[in-house]
Amino acid sequence: MITEHQRFIPFVYKLIAGIVIFVGMFIVSMAFGAADVTVKDVWLALTSHAAGDKISIIREIRLPREIAGIFVGAALAVSGAIMQGMTRNPLADPGLLGLTAGANAALAFTIAFIPSANYFGITIACFIGAAVGASIVFGIGAAKKGGFSPLRIVLAGAAVSAFLYAISEGIGIYFKISKDVSMWTAGGLIGTSWGQLQVIAPFIATGTLISLLLSRQLTILSLSEEIAVGLGQKTTQIKTVLFIIIILLAGASVALVGNMAFIGLMIPHIVRAIVGTDYRFIVPMSAIIGAVFMLFADTLGRTINSPYETPVAAIVAMMGLPFFLFIIRKGGKAFS
Repeated sequence: MITEHQRFIPFVYKLIAGIVIFVGMFIVSMAFGAADVTVKDVWLALTSHAAGDKISIIREIRLPREIAGIFVGAALAVSGAIMQGMTRNPLADPGLLGLTAGANAALAFTIAFIPSANYFGITIACFIGAAVGASIVFGIGAAKKGGFSPLRIVLAGAAVSAFLYAISEGIGIYFKISKDVSMWTAGGLIGTSWGQLQVIAPFIATGTLISLLLSRQLTILSLSEEIAVGLGQKTTQIKTVLFIIIILLAGASVALVGNMAFIGLMIPHIVRAIVGTDYRFIVPMSAIIGAVFMLFADTLGRTINSPYETPVAAIVAMMGLPFFLFIIRKGGKAFS
């Protein structure tokens, strides 16, 4: 429900505020960490050809890592927003509905059976795995009349995710590649390279752009299937394209940082409290707030136990699980 306060603040002002917060969080994430780096060092690294140990740390380690955080946070938040709008399920999230578990299983399968696969091949495998995982969940949900209720979909997602994670673990143990798989699935940005970003970023950017173009149709679809059909929407084609976008965004995220649940659940709910229920506003704001959240979580992981790293996935889960329980308690309408 949109409050009077929301109604009188134009979206462009909210967007500008979000961008300002994003820029501030990016600067903080670049300056804080185990290495003693100042804002001046960050500025020199980004705007000049200066050399030095601190400059190298910023350019070769922190910058690709934080750019990866921006892309992953935006991808997971946008995919969560699309899933919630398309299914009209307030509990929808790529990490809860089988997508990340499917991508994880496909990743383990690829490492075990196609050890020569390059990063692009692993990324494609993650896309296929995400599609299979989500298809199984939605297939189970559609197997019974009224099956797309939020509770049944979440239960199906939990069961399928547990099964796919078990497959991944089994492959890892049997083929003695558990360490290799865990490097991908630990849920962190450490070790992100420019080469990985060159593969992943175009997929996420394309998926986000298409989701922006289809945001009006998604708004209509989120109201009611009957309304969408009555307004002349080709619902089957739109759902197919949106489903492909979700797979692209979730699969690319898993290929880059591993398992990361709850971001796609939390961010859209928070954004709806800020901009209302129009997905023309929700999608771009979700991308910005998702990026901010991921930068914050990664910075926290690097600093709270410096020089050791706390897994980002653990930090996100600590914040996400109480939020998930709160949303369930409120029936999915706490921030809508």
